[in-house]
Amino acid sequence: MAIEVLRAAERTAVPWLNGGGVTREVAAWPPGAGMTDFDWRVSLADVARGGPFSAFADIDRVITLVDGPGMVLTVAGAEHALTEPLRPFAFPGDVTTDCRLSAGPAVDFNVMTRRGRATARVEIADAPRPVRAAEGDTLLVVCLDGTTALASAGLSLDRLDAVLIRDGGDLLQVDGAAAVVTIRQ
Repeated sequence: MAIEVLRAAERTAVPWLNGGGVTREVAAWPPGAGMTDFDWRVSLADVARGGPFSAFADIDRVITLVDGPGMVLTVAGAEHALTEPLRPFAFPGDVTTDCRLSAGPAVDFNVMTRRGRATARVEIADAPRPVRAAEGDTLLVVCLDGTTALASAGLSLDRLDAVLIRDGGDLLQVDGAAAVVTIRQ
């Protein structure tokens, strides 16, 4: 099992074209892929103001509120309130989507997968639990609150740090609030 530690302090903030916030990429596949050719992409975004989401053809998304009072997404004309932190919300990335902030800036966790190339399951571990990636899957664990210990790997993650495990591996024990993303290609 190969574990790659991805520290939050090493991520570059990329401003959005509409000026509404910045994104920090946590991980993507294949390495070096851009916004038009990734199979999957995971990021954290600082949302400073509401506005339309960029449309991504053939992309499925899961967004999770991490910090802030929340937001209301209007996806294909239907409103969805994301006001409770750490509750993943899945939606197609190629439909018209607009965001209205509830009462100020927010931070969200974003998982995007290209249909036909990858799928993702996003779970929140808010109590100690074991996690494992099946053979051939990729597992990404991102600390969303406080610190997260991966005792079986001898690692401790600070807030927004992550570990990436490719092609299955040994059982890990996650202690602390974390997003557990299982990606199948």
